[in-house]
Amino acid sequence: MSNVLKVFTLAMLVALAPAHAMAEKQKDNRANKGNNVDEVLVILSSDSNQTQGMAMVLANTMAEQGAKVNVLLCDEAGDLALKSYKAEALAPKNVTPGQMLRGLLKAGGTANVCALYLPNSEYGKDDLIDGVGVAMPPQMAGQMLDHKIRTFSF
Repeated sequence: MSNVLKVFTLAMLVALAPAHAMAEKQKDNRANKGNNVDEVLVILSSDSNQTQGMAMVLANTMAEQGAKVNVLLCDEAGDLALKSYKAEALAPKNVTPGQMLRGLLKAGGTANVCALYLPNSEYGKDDLIDGVGVAMPPQMAGQMLDHKIRTFSF
């Protein structure tokens, strides 16, 4: 009788192994899903064309992956939001950070220049492209403190 019990136990283990593996995979998927962030804040203050470009590449990629993307442009990075913006295009896609910002806005992202940008430059609100606002410190601080929003700074 013990041989029959051993064979039965072995047969059950073989039969249940795929079900156990599927359950573990589903458990892993649920765990990873909890690591995803639904909303991000990208703070860009660098005047480096490549740094600005990488920030915009990542912001657009996060938007493509389903995140709501908010961009805060400070200091010289605020120039990306100007109607008169010009910069050298970056390889390999031959686009500027400003063009990538415009693409992000078309895809539903938001962008604001920092509250200090316009008063400390020669530009006014009319010089900004459509869809770009002026950040208010209480709202920006609220986003930065919101544990559901991940903040990235470039």
